[in-house]
Amino acid sequence: MNDALKRIHMQVMWNRLIAVVEEQAQALLHTAFGAITREAGDLSAGVYDTGGRMLAQAVTGTPGHVNTMAAAVRHFLDRYPITTMRPGDVFVTNDPWFGTGHLFDFVMVTPVFRDERPVGLFASTCHTPDVGGVGFSAEARSVYEEGICVPHLRLREQGAIDEKVFAIIMANSRNPIEARGDLLSLIACNDVGAARLADMMREFDLDSIDELARHILDTSREATREAIRRVPRGSYRTAMTLDGYESPIELRARLDIGDGEITVDFAGSSPLSARGINSPRCYTEAYSVFGLKCIIAPAIPNNAGSLEPFRVLVEDGTCVAPLRPAPVTARHVIGQMLPDLMFGALAQALDGRVPAESAGSIWVLPMAGQRAQGKPFNVLNVGLGGTGARPGKDGLNTTAFPSGVGVVPVEITENESPLVFWVKEYLPDSGGAGEFRGGLGQRIEIGNSDPAPFTVGAGTFDRLRNPAAGRSGGRPGRHGAARLGSGAVLATKAVHTVPSGDRIVLELPGGGGVGDPARRTRARIDADLAAGLVSVDGAARDYGAARTGAPGA
Repeated sequence: MNDALKRIHMQVMWNRLIAVVEEQAQALLHTAFGAITREAGDLSAGVYDTGGRMLAQAVTGTPGHVNTMAAAVRHFLDRYPITTMRPGDVFVTNDPWFGTGHLFDFVMVTPVFRDERPVGLFASTCHTPDVGGVGFSAEARSVYEEGICVPHLRLREQGAIDEKVFAIIMANSRNPIEARGDLLSLIACNDVGAARLADMMREFDLDSIDELARHILDTSREATREAIRRVPRGSYRTAMTLDGYESPIELRARLDIGDGEITVDFAGSSPLSARGINSPRCYTEAYSVFGLKCIIAPAIPNNAGSLEPFRVLVEDGTCVAPLRPAPVTARHVIGQMLPDLMFGALAQALDGRVPAESAGSIWVLPMAGQRAQGKPFNVLNVGLGGTGARPGKDGLNTTAFPSGVGVVPVEITENESPLVFWVKEYLPDSGGAGEFRGGLGQRIEIGNSDPAPFTVGAGTFDRLRNPAAGRSGGRPGRHGAARLGSGAVLATKAVHTVPSGDRIVLELPGGGGVGDPARRTRARIDADLAAGLVSVDGAARDYGAARTGAPGA
């Protein structure tokens, strides 16, 4: 086979491998018990070589999961060398420091064999509704209070499931059926991936995937280095202020761009928070590199090769590198802001090519209470803000960037609890003004159909005081707000009680704008007015646009 034909052959197999992991992810999506996984796609799936290097990831899923999982598989191999693994084995952990950053995400790893020889591994992860402890909140003072931690264990040995592990997890969960179901779904999706890889290897007459792995990693690594070389070299500093919990969080980063490599140094960032908003090193690395790749190398597939040119430096004991036993449940409060922090540095090197800041951290809505008949309920939904405007385009409304999760339909939550979503609508004027407008946040009102109170955890509510910044003259997005329908303002990240007959009212933050608002075209302003995305008063205030008749008047 000549070199050109061999490269084509490798590309076909690479594409097939991506299809394999996408089917793996879809299997998880369609069998998961928890609504946040089943409906919102809070999951990831990938295939690895026998050295634990990620070769391909599914498009379905979140960067926080997949990029942390990229490193997590090697931790399994440190404890269980691949030579000790057997067909039918499955391994599991939810250790925040060796998995995906908090206890709610279980990582499942399954070795794949051909003729009794290991040829690769599949890994997957998803968010489990409840792992005990204080629940999904930032109230814990240590990880020990946040729920059950499962160390790296063999969950299935040569096809036989260890029911004792399931029993321990279920005994510590408020949603034991969902917890068990999600773990079984993770096992099943890896089995689907393994079966499809076996089919692929038979079809292409492969005894191993080692040569394909080298091609994938070498090609991706060099393509990423070439992309980095197109960015002006130098050191670029940036900073961002978050609301924090007990005090504001200062995130600081220095971006050093060299010859085909980038180093991010978080020196100067805030120390550890006493509450669970800290981002473990693995999660900090995951979202930092994701933000850089979004701008520098968005078209290059995500794998160990394309991640290799990036290096992240953190100081242990800070909010971006907490050490055990620091609390970390709401780690995405900080972690999901890091792509915007990276954008702030890249904007100095790539003027005019970087979006404005987004709402960032999704607002996870853990809600619990007692039904009228006394049966408890414990449900999870999400609120999404707007993304920052992009060069040449408006931001996206109510879109989860950078996590990429979808929404849990209100009908699902209403079916699983007595709660009612009375309002869920775009929040006009919440997108930052600019030549290109920031994406809108949304307004949500939730009440209890039973005459009883319920609680809402506000651990992930941020940008209440520090809105998403604009870019290149664009204005900030609107900050978020949380209050009761009766008027009381919910200004902290605590767990709040909504009294019987009252409602919680949430206003999600909008994304920042890009460019001078005076340069926004009249046609775009009129379109926003007609769609109700901008009010008449907002158009006059932000754009100096009077409107007394139909669009275009």
